[in-house]
Amino acid sequence: MSTVNVTADTFKSTVLESDKPVLVDFWAEWCGPCKKVSPVLDEIAAELGDKAVIAKVNVDEQRALAGMFQIMSIPTLLVFKDGTKVEELVGVRPKSEIQGKIEKHF
Repeated sequence: MSTVNVTADTFKSTVLESDKPVLVDFWAEWCGPCKKVSPVLDEIAAELGDKAVIAKVNVDEQRALAGMFQIMSIPTLLVFKDGTKVEELVGVRPKSEIQGKIEKHF
């Protein structure tokens, strides 16, 4: 599975109502560290397949979503399980740490 872009209109159905763990990457086009995390998330999405959803929220285009979750620094990665935020990572993190945060919610 590949990453999916999420907007305010699709956040509820994609993230909150998912029956799988969902990692949401809050990022921006101009953010250097975000560009380092993006290929790692693509790898994780490919490896996990349909076991989890890897979603991306562009904070410049989706300011309301960023505000709702009080995103102050990017990249911020939030993991949701059954509609509830269960994990949070801020900044560039190793692939193993990111993947571990998702996998513990299978």
